[in-house]
Amino acid sequence: MTNKEHASCHRQKLAILDFKPHLVCLILAIIISDALFTPLAAQNPIIRDQFTADPSARVFNNKVYVFPSHDIRAPQGKNLRKDWFCMEDYHVFSSENLSDWTDHGVILSQYDPAWVDSATYSMWAPDCVERDGKYYFYFPANTRADQNGRRGFGIGVAVAERPQGPYLPQAEAIRGVHGIDPNVFIDKDGQAYLYWSQQHIFVARLKENMLELDSEPYIIPNLPDKGLKEGPWVFEREGIYYLTFPHVENKTERLEYAVGKHPMGPFTMKGVIMDESPVACWTNHHSILEYRGQWYLFYHHNDYSPDFDKNRSIRIDSLFFKADGSIQKVNPSLRGVGLSPANTTIQLDRYSALSPEGAEISFIDKSRPFEGWKTRLNKPGAWVQYNAIDFGNKKTKSLQIRAQAQQGGSLELRLNSPEGPLLASLALQAGSDWENYSFKIKKTRPGIVNLFVLLRSESEVEIDWLKFQP
Repeated sequence: MTNKEHASCHRQKLAILDFKPHLVCLILAIIISDALFTPLAAQNPIIRDQFTADPSARVFNNKVYVFPSHDIRAPQGKNLRKDWFCMEDYHVFSSENLSDWTDHGVILSQYDPAWVDSATYSMWAPDCVERDGKYYFYFPANTRADQNGRRGFGIGVAVAERPQGPYLPQAEAIRGVHGIDPNVFIDKDGQAYLYWSQQHIFVARLKENMLELDSEPYIIPNLPDKGLKEGPWVFEREGIYYLTFPHVENKTERLEYAVGKHPMGPFTMKGVIMDESPVACWTNHHSILEYRGQWYLFYHHNDYSPDFDKNRSIRIDSLFFKADGSIQKVNPSLRGVGLSPANTTIQLDRYSALSPEGAEISFIDKSRPFEGWKTRLNKPGAWVQYNAIDFGNKKTKSLQIRAQAQQGGSLELRLNSPEGPLLASLALQAGSDWENYSFKIKKTRPGIVNLFVLLRSESEVEIDWLKFQP
């Protein structure tokens, strides 16, 4: 948890103390400290068994639910472009700690809505909102040909009693809407707005039934004229309405934003939330939410598919605001957010930093990317840094590590810097297979540390994961 997260938690606890009688307040503060303000942890990407993109993240019933699109490779014999996006259905995932995610399975597929052309595999970026105890899932797809043979993208709605479904799609797409990337924002006065993109970014009011437009579509002005704009996401904070969206300023998408005083604008461009991908992943698509006192940016990258950027994976990083309400630029990370408990599996390949030489990350098995990555140290003194490991209040006496050292090797674990206090020296036996080792370590103090793992031998060592034990 960051200092700002701690401060936010502390302020909220004090507010309760000022409001409630002392005894009741003390009980509530204890409950809140244990149940609500547990540090949240995530390593990127967060979904590790399938491709996920375009994350729409929402808080329902004190949990985070993510409604992504689901990238797959184009099936054989379907007359589909092999180099393009291919999406057949939607899953929904939920979590209370942003690290452990439950896959609730398929909630909607292209074969369910009557109006969708199920030969096109075009179930692109969705969104979901709750109103009066019902959950409204908005999704784009290619329509079946009308009587004049015309096709195009429409946006449909499926309705459920629970965020995880089952969802029942409406018989028709929303009338008057032609485009992709739906986003719904419900203002404090209860008025709902639908945003979508199709060359421009559009907005219209929704009727109270959440299924029909209550105004004509309106093209939001004063946005960049040059380059593709898509994926709108609107939220409100302290009276400021933020219109955020991916935009191709050069060759790939970056995340930008504009601000206004009303959900329909006018909006004024303010800046960039996240720069273009350093490895030229062509798209980025995002959502922004506040959860337990901290703001988060959900977005995607092609981590599991570096050679094909149409298969993407969801990430999370913390997002912060300056005093004037402007958004601090987010630097994408592998480490993710929050604290990693020392007794959980720590994937060093989701590092905070690497030494300039002698350290690299690669797939354990490139043919099976969802098995994850390994850290390879191949030069004496090379290191990998992993920040914010929480040793809690319990004594830690041993370490488990999964590693491989074909010629044998030795590692050191140090705290807070490559020259910091020595936690353990590890001697690894020679072998061509991965081995699970157990080592005693020096007594650790309670608290949060940054861990450095250094290579001390001339021969290289590969590391999969490690964790600490009492």
